Amino acid sequence: MHTQARRCTRVYPHLLHRRTHTGTQPPCRDTVPRVNTGATRVSTTKMPPSLPTTINIREPRWDQSTFQGRAKHFFMVTDPRNLLLSGATLEEARRVVEDYRTTPAVLFWQWVNQSFNAIVNYTNRSGDAPISPSQLGTAYVSATTGAVVTALGLKSLTKHLPAIIGRYVPFAAVAAANCINIPLMRQRELKLGIPVTDENGNRLGESTAAAQKAIFQVVVSRIGMAAPAMAIPPVIMNALEKRAFLKRYPYLNAPLQVGLVGLCLVFATPLCCALFPQKSSMPVSRLEPEVQARIREKDPWLETVYFNKGL
Repeated sequence: MHTQARRCTRVYPHLLHRRTHTGTQPPCRDTVPRVNTGATRVSTTKMPPSLPTTINIREPRWDQSTFQGRAKHFFMVTDPRNLLLSGATLEEARRVVEDYRTTPAVLFWQWVNQSFNAIVNYTNRSGDAPISPSQLGTAYVSATTGAVVTALGLKSLTKHLPAIIGRYVPFAAVAAANCINIPLMRQRELKLGIPVTDENGNRLGESTAAAQKAIFQVVVSRIGMAAPAMAIPPVIMNALEKRAFLKRYPYLNAPLQVGLVGLCLVFATPLCCALFPQKSSMPVSRLEPEVQARIREKDPWLETVYFNKGL
């Protein structure tokens, strides 16, 4: 029996690139022989028109708890046409599928996270200078955009790093995003300064030097808050994933990670907020010259001023 089969570049794992003799890219047809009592015939089944967003290219495509799923998997694995595919083609397919699966979700949740951070940073700022809606909008867009781009850029490094090291790249992304988000949301303080007072709370003026110190302390505190939650769980999860426990109960992976992060934050948040006094201080000699001059006119013997650092 003469069977004419179409040449089809097989996806392994789940390769997206499909070619034909004509160079066009119609949907590939997966051919699996089925034997009847009378004659052998080839039936064709159309592949799905699109990939689900939850696809995991590191796991078999079909249900491995059934014989049919396992058979389909090994038909694909042992297909001799896989030998015709280069390593570069397979790696490109893996990259395309991985990007298809992760980039939109990562982008959305990074934006949500940085938007939340921007709100927290604005509401917990120091100073009482008014800010217009346009200034607030500019601060929000610049803060969230800069933080998201930085976080995504650092996250892309995980593709070229060992698994255990790659788990710490998100911490670097969080630290870098805090260094961008907080100053940009509080940029008006850096331009106009924050109020400085004496020990009794008498207002002496506004200082940009005090604002710089306040924002620096807040950035250090925020990075400290994230450190335990992003440093301890990866070590624990990396150890657990090598054992049979998580392989037997894979659905516990996400709850375990959330629980570990929550436990770390319960202790890290108050401890890191307490790293610096809420009513911070600095020597008068480190203020701007014009601010020093105004303070000397009011109190020549004053050595230290105080300010609210924010949170």
